[in-house]
Parts: sequence; C-alpha cells; structure tokens
Amino acid sequence: MAWWDGYISDDVMGTIAPLVVYWLYAGLYHMLPPLDRFRLHSVQEEEQRNLVTLPQVVKGVLLQQAVQAVVAFLLFASTGGGAGPMKQPSLVVQAAQVMVAMLVMDTWQYFIHRLMHINKFLYKHIHSQHHRLVVPYAFGALYNHPLEGLLLDTIGGAISFLIAGMTPRTAIFFFSFATVKTVDDHCGLWLPGNPFHLIFHNNTAYHDIHHQLHGTKYNFSQPFFLMWDKLLGTHMPYVLQKRADGGLEARPLKPYVESEAKPIKAE
Repeated sequence: MAWWDGYISDDVMGTIAPLVVYWLYAGLYHMLPPLDRFRLHSVQEEEQRNLVTLPQVVKGVLLQQAVQAVVAFLLFASTGGGAGPMKQPSLVVQAAQVMVAMLVMDTWQYFIHRLMHINKFLYKHIHSQHHRLVVPYAFGALYNHPLEGLLLDTIGGAISFLIAGMTPRTAIFFFSFATVKTVDDHCGLWLPGNPFHLIFHNNTAYHDIHHQLHGTKYNFSQPFFLMWDKLLGTHMPYVLQKRADGGLEARPLKPYVESEAKPIKAE
C-alpha cells in the first residue's frame, strides 16, 4: 500500500510526481548559501557566460513538462494504470526492471544526444538551446528545445518504461529518481558526501565538462552510466582542481590537454 492509495491513481501520481520532484530538488539547490568553495563555476561566470535568463529557463522547462505530463498520462492510462493499482512484482523483479530501464534510457539518450552534436542542423536549430547554459544550474536541467525535450527525455522515458515492463507504481519511483539525478548533474556544485558523486562516475563534474567548449564532442552519456562514452571513444576524463580565486574546476586529463589549446567548436 502507498500513502496515496484511495486518493489518487498510480497513473496520475506517475504523471505529476517527477514534475514536483524536479522543482523541489532544484529549489533546494537554489536556496543553499553561495558555497563558493564547492562551485565548479563562480557566480560571475554564471551571470556573464550564460546566454539565457532564469525566467526564460523556467518558461522553457514548464513547456517541456507540460508535454511530458500529457505523454506520461496517456502512456500510463494505455498500459492499465487507470484501472486501479496493478499487482506489484517482487522487489527483486522491480530492481531488475529499474536496471533495464536505466540501461535503455542511457542508450537512447547517448545516441540521440550525440546525433544532435554531430549534425550541424540539429545542433544549430535544436540542441544549441540547451547549451546556452554554458554554466549549468539546477533549474536548467530540463531547459531544452521543445522538440529535443520530446525526443530525448519524454519519448526516451516512455521507451524505457515499456521495454523494462514496469508497472506505473514502479515507474513513479524510477522517473522521480531519474529526475533527481538529472537535476544533480546540472547543479554546478561538488558537495562533499553527495551520494550521486560517490555512486556514479557520470556526475556533476563529468557533465560540466560536456558543457564547456573543449568538451562539446565528449561525455555525451546521461544520466546514469559511462558505458557508451567509453565504448565509442567519446569519454573525456577529468581532474578536479582548486581555482586560484576559490571554488573548483573540472579540467580534462591528458591526452585531452591539446583540446584546451585548440578548442573543438560545437557543430
């Protein structure tokens, strides 16, 4: 039994929970004090280098989430969620389903994400919107062109759900977890003891490399594992160094140092 049983159906909960989780978790990051010594970029960098304002980011995220909510509700309703709570499989089976969903989501997002960088038209007209946040922050995790949001996140999530064979109730927790992970990857803070940094090598610093000029053709993997980057030669390792003016910086390791001298332009 879940606390919402009798009040709200699993398909409705599965639709709204990731949206609420997104704003709550991103909001927690934005309510923190400056924490300059843990920042991967200074506040000045965020203000000067980003090409989009916070209100524009919030508007873009809300638009993507509106589309996401419609698709999610239709998906859950069509798979039987609207008929009432489905019988849950064992925890072992649910854990296996979640792992399958993670692998499917990573695979889908890697290849679509990489395509949007390789194809000049797709980058210029679609994916470059996300890279207007040169210095990522938590609220901007889902700031994308609407078509990218639909293709990369919404359809990618639907495919993961269907292939894994999860019930809507299991999906509530999986998609909420994926949302928290995505927000964390864009938060711009390297906080000690952060469990995502301890468990996942695909983390805030790893994705920050991708948002910088020298990393736009590397570190495409998101949101969980590094397997496709490592298998297909797009993995850019890094080291965290202290900046002279305070805070931290994720810098590429050799043999990628040359890419800093000769930055790779995004296509």
